[in-house]
Amino acid sequence: MASSFSTKLVFFACCFLLFTFSDKLVAGQSDKVQLNLYYESLCPGCQQFIINTLVEFFDSDLDTITDVNFVPFGNAELSDNQTIICQHGEEECKLNKIEACIITTYPDPKLQYSFIRCVENYTEDWESSCFNGAADDINTCYNSDLSTKLMLGYANQTLSLNPEHEFVPWVTVNSGPLYDNFSELVSRVCNSYQGTAPLPTQCNSTALAERKGWSKLQVSYANEATNY
Repeated sequence: MASSFSTKLVFFACCFLLFTFSDKLVAGQSDKVQLNLYYESLCPGCQQFIINTLVEFFDSDLDTITDVNFVPFGNAELSDNQTIICQHGEEECKLNKIEACIITTYPDPKLQYSFIRCVENYTEDWESSCFNGAADDINTCYNSDLSTKLMLGYANQTLSLNPEHEFVPWVTVNSGPLYDNFSELVSRVCNSYQGTAPLPTQCNSTALAERKGWSKLQVSYANEATNY
């Protein structure tokens, strides 16, 4: 049974690596707006963005026009021997891997977000708080070569950004960086949508105006020294 599960994980990972590691889906594959979040697990601003900002995309009908893609690498560095060095230490590397395994194990974006949001809320006891002791699938992925392959794929995706990311959370909407204009996120998504589905209620002018008061996030800059 364990062998069969591992085989499935490797299969899905191959598909993931082949088709997901791009900043935008292949033209014509989806008319949804591609919202990519480049982040690292122990960055305070990333946690705030995931917990308090992204929730609106999953608790409303914004998901009808948006594909949210998580890229858990952030400001990590990749050494010549392909070792990943995380900005906030080994624990951040571990949680980045855990979240990479969540993404590849659960194809449903809402389920991915639910688990990732929980992990970011409970970084010290995520396993008992978020999985109720039933994290076998995630641990199997984490303890295998698959998690390393996933992280190297995310490293390639992040380090290939053009323009380069300056800090995290780094958000792109259809490949265009949002920079630190987080209050404009929903309006950027609404204005970028070219599909035929009705625009969500969150896209009306009143709702968009209310977001102008969103506070700035505490970003972590890519050129800052690692904490450990």
